[in-house]
Amino acid sequence: MNEVDPKALFRLSVLGPLVSRERLGHGELQQIVQQLAQQEYAIPGSRRRHISEKTLLKWYYAWRRDGLTGLADHARTDVGRSKLPEAIQGAVLAAKRESPRRSIRQIRLLLEAAGVVPRDTLSRCAVHRLLKAHGISRIAGPDVVPEEKRSFEAEYAGSIWYGDVLHGPTLSFGGKRTKTYLVSLMDDASRLIAHCAFCTSETALDIEGVLKQALLRRGVPKTLVVDNGAAYRASTLQGICAQLSIRLVHCRPYQPTSKGKLERWHRTLREQFLAELDATHIRDMADLNARLWAWIEQVYHRRKHGALGEHTPLSRYQRDLPRIRQLGTLAARLDELFLHRISRHVRRDGTVSFNGKRFEVPYELTGQMVVLVVDPHAGTVLRVESQTGQALGLATELDTVANCTRRRQRPSTQPATHAAASGPNLLELVHQRHYRTEG
Repeated sequence: MNEVDPKALFRLSVLGPLVSRERLGHGELQQIVQQLAQQEYAIPGSRRRHISEKTLLKWYYAWRRDGLTGLADHARTDVGRSKLPEAIQGAVLAAKRESPRRSIRQIRLLLEAAGVVPRDTLSRCAVHRLLKAHGISRIAGPDVVPEEKRSFEAEYAGSIWYGDVLHGPTLSFGGKRTKTYLVSLMDDASRLIAHCAFCTSETALDIEGVLKQALLRRGVPKTLVVDNGAAYRASTLQGICAQLSIRLVHCRPYQPTSKGKLERWHRTLREQFLAELDATHIRDMADLNARLWAWIEQVYHRRKHGALGEHTPLSRYQRDLPRIRQLGTLAARLDELFLHRISRHVRRDGTVSFNGKRFEVPYELTGQMVVLVVDPHAGTVLRVESQTGQALGLATELDTVANCTRRRQRPSTQPATHAAASGPNLLELVHQRHYRTEG
């Protein structure tokens, strides 16, 4: 007995009000079809819930013509056949075989430049299907050598850290919806989270803030592996790593497998933390991060990890404590390492701007280009330097009210004294000539 197509049975059940009628009166077909189109259905293999009138009529006439068989899916007779003209097919195949590294985009550009096809007429899908049908969508050969990828793990904790950003939930704080981003730094050997925090953006400043806390908590790694995005390529992050002797490595674009362990951490966080998070209890970002760290320290760090045998992330990290490089004397100047330096032109009133605020600098710097040493996290200007790093003084936030009563430095009002001129003087010569003529 042949098995009945389940899709055909579903379509027949939908058409029930139509096929159960021996005869349909004038206008009844359209009326019933409209009613059926307004209903919701659990359509096999589809997320859609409604069926269009056009489709319902198509099914009805197929049933009238061929019965239940007409409602089944039928394989297309042109499956596997390219609809491209033979000349274009030959040109596409030749271009790919000549250079297996050529992408579909390059093949299309090549054929357009050669005049084989008009511009923007060759479908990418058509080219892909043709190459796939001939088994040459990917060709292995001397020009295409698969890149060797091997799993690895650092021998000791503190050798390699990974950094990445996970898009977190959108929460409501004080009636305002806020998108969150989780910035994480994870130790490779122990899977311990050196530090992580939910932020409201994913900028270089957010990453530097998390890195600073990680250094204070867990020492200094030898290597930091991060994404290839602009935030990770910021000159400030590169400078911090250089001064701390941290090797900064950027993953190759579109290579997610290079951070597989961090991706696994993200999955754990989604399943165990975000899935249990009750957003109604979260007051602000600080409260969210407090709950995050309670879960990390009490649960994640203290549970056995599948990749660590009998160890938890914390116990595996503690085993290598003698080998981990500590901040040592660098701790005293860690804040200084994370300061930013930006160039500004001093206005005529002796002020500069930073983060939408105005700061007063020594007035004698008016009109000059100076370097502001700023704390980007606090949004304050600490001091002013020259372009060569020489200290030029402090910067204070502008207080216009206080300036109403502040005494100004004024130039001297005494007339300038001049030494007697020894050469000819135009005014004296003209004076003598004028009065000599009159006399």
